[in-house]
Formats: sequence, structure tokens, C-alpha cells
Amino acid sequence: MDLAELIARESVRDLVARYNANADTGRFDQAVELFAPDAVLEIGEARHEGRDGIRALFSGTRDTVAAHSGDAPRYVRHYTATLQIDVTSATTARSRCYFAVLLAHGLDHWGRYVDEFAEIEGRWQFTHRRVTVDGRAEGSAFATTPERR
Repeated sequence: MDLAELIARESVRDLVARYNANADTGRFDQAVELFAPDAVLEIGEARHEGRDGIRALFSGTRDTVAAHSGDAPRYVRHYTATLQIDVTSATTARSRCYFAVLLAHGLDHWGRYVDEFAEIEGRWQFTHRRVTVDGRAEGSAFATTPERR
């Protein structure tokens, strides 16, 4: 592995972590900036295109969590595991990983991310994220909105 590949891998690893941290804490502007201007985020059959479409998804998710939480603490915690990264060129990469989402009531839903990235103007960004929800806990905040997560 050469230095360029190592930098690409660590950039992707950092990008996935920043997505989790920013989206989970409601820093949606910072989360959206992790995506290329023309990026696509697919969840189930729903397709969210560009930063405006992705921002709308985050806002809807915030509203879903708030409505489901009632008086409970309102937080979301994404955990990712088994991150496999393939550097496909000097400026592109792909990855796959598992995720689990915790809300105040505990484990809410889980699945897989399949991502594509590009280095754009010196900064690695998501160009495509495919979210597959493999399961939901009984009482999931997203039980009736599979397109949300």
C-alpha cells in the first residue's frame, strides 16, 4: 500500500465517522457538506438528490425522532462496523459497512451502507450512499417510514 492509498483510506474512514457524528447531533449543514453537490442518497426506494434533497431528508428525520421521543431524550447514535474500503483510483473509492442506530428506547434499526466517494477539489466527499435497512426493532421510530433511514 502506498501513501496515496493510505491517505484515501483514512479520508474515507474519517468521512464515515463525521457523517455519523454530525447527523446524529443535528449539525445538518456540516453533514450535508460531506456530500458532493450532485451526490445521491438512496434509502429503500427513495432517492434524495443533491445537497438540498439530502438536507430535506435530515430535517424529516429530525422531525420523526422528535415525534417518536415524546418526553424521552432526543438523540440518535449511529454505529458502523466492518468498514471495507476499496480505493479504485487516485481520486475515487468505494466502501461497505454495517450500521446500527440507537435511540432513547434502545436499538431502533440496522442495516448496511454501500458508498462511493471522490476527492473533489482536495476534499473527499460522498458521491453516492445506498442505505439498506435489514431490520427494525418493535416500536421503531422508522417503522412506517422506511425511506427515512
